[in-house]
Amino acid sequence: MSRRVFVLSAASALAGCASTGQRPQPAPKPEIPPQYLSMYAPIRDEPFPIDAVDLTKVDPAFLRQEVAYATTEPPGTIVVDTRARFLYLVRENGRALRYGIGVGKAGLEFEGEAVVQYKRKWPRWTPTQSMIEREPERYGPLAGGMEPGVRNPLGPRALYLFKDGVDTLYRIHGTTEDWSIGRAVSSGCIRLLNQDIIDLYDRVPAGARVVVLQHNPELAV
Repeated sequence: MSRRVFVLSAASALAGCASTGQRPQPAPKPEIPPQYLSMYAPIRDEPFPIDAVDLTKVDPAFLRQEVAYATTEPPGTIVVDTRARFLYLVRENGRALRYGIGVGKAGLEFEGEAVVQYKRKWPRWTPTQSMIEREPERYGPLAGGMEPGVRNPLGPRALYLFKDGVDTLYRIHGTTEDWSIGRAVSSGCIRLLNQDIIDLYDRVPAGARVVVLQHNPELAV
């Protein structure tokens, strides 16, 4: 290699490593439709403050919306599809209000039909006996129940499901973990964003029919 070629090659290599002085442009943030900013805004007229949802952490597919939904279930029925991570409130004319959900381990332990035996605003939460036995140091002090509040795992609302008069221990409730919507998580039953569980709570009466679909043996938590 001639000296001239060597010098030119070295210069080219160094130029490839040098900065151009231009900073890389950050990826544009996805535009959030205004209706969702309003839908998931902070709520301050509750006994405890509810923060706005961090919409950058939630796939837009899992935000509350009305959709076409073919089903033989009558209007007013709640259909929980654990595999798809959606909860549907069946409406008239082949439509449904769809909510994104996070599915906890307890949410995989019931399948079939139930009813909303009762519902609670800002409920207490009590760990199950199996949870206490598994992690006594963590859950033992809460055996008598946890007071309502922003740290309570059930959030601002909960629906309690019974079958043939027996508590299924299956709950539909809120969460402050926005990132968990659309995912399988290690704890809880069926969780919705806090703004969504409040909306569902206001639309569903006690005694409402619930259908839980599992058909997801591959789902791991």
